[in-house]
Parts: sequence; structure tokens; C-alpha cells
Amino acid sequence: MVRTAIALAVLVLSGGTALAQGGDATQGATVFKKCMACHAIGDGATNRVGPVLTGVLGRTAGTYEGFNYSQAMKDAGAGGLVWTPETLAQFLPKPGAFVKGTKMSFPGLGKPEDVANVIAYLATFSPDFKPAAPQ
Repeated sequence: MVRTAIALAVLVLSGGTALAQGGDATQGATVFKKCMACHAIGDGATNRVGPVLTGVLGRTAGTYEGFNYSQAMKDAGAGGLVWTPETLAQFLPKPGAFVKGTKMSFPGLGKPEDVANVIAYLATFSPDFKPAAPQ
């Protein structure tokens, strides 16, 4: 809880994109429980059915060391897909539609507020991510 509060303070002070989208990391932690059957996050996390999501923001899709991705996800990364708040906002509602052929069988998050909240939560575990400057 303390870590989440600190991360939220950092995001607010840095103008974090996830918060600009209206996400709440505390609520995102609750929604993320749906993801925990396949994904781990935080210190000591290991790959499960899905890859570790610590540091996912800013990561090229299909590149987490030691995880066996689908060819579709590897190809998406090779084609330039990088996980940002914007790309995750497109992916999380319908993963299979965004990356056709992914082996991720999760049907997606149906509520836009759940998507924004999960992205805000993921941002608390991606301290090195720097959103692109507005142009």
C-alpha cells in the first residue's frame, strides 16, 4: 500500500500518462487480480503462463527474457509494438483482436475504467518508463 501511494505521488508529480487517462492504481491493483492467474508483477516475480509484467511500460512486445511468446507477439514486437499506456489501452480490452494469433486467451477487460486503472497499476511497477513528450 505504501509503495502504491509513493508511486502515485511520483506519477502525479511527473505528469504520468496513466493518471492523465484517469486511472487509479489502487483500484487497478484490485482489477489486476484477474490477471494474476497468468501474470506476476513486483520484486521476485517469475514467468507463469504469461510473462512477468514488472517494467512492462516501455518494453518491446514479445521480448521479456525467458518467456516463450507466440510468434504473433514476437512479430508484433519486431514490427515496433512497444507497451505504452496508449498501446495497452488498445490491447487490454481485446488482446486477441489487437495481436491476432497471440496465445493470450484472456477475453479482455470490458470496462474502460478497468483498463485505465490496470495501466495506472502497471505504471507503479515501471519506474523507468518515461512517456513521450507531447508534440
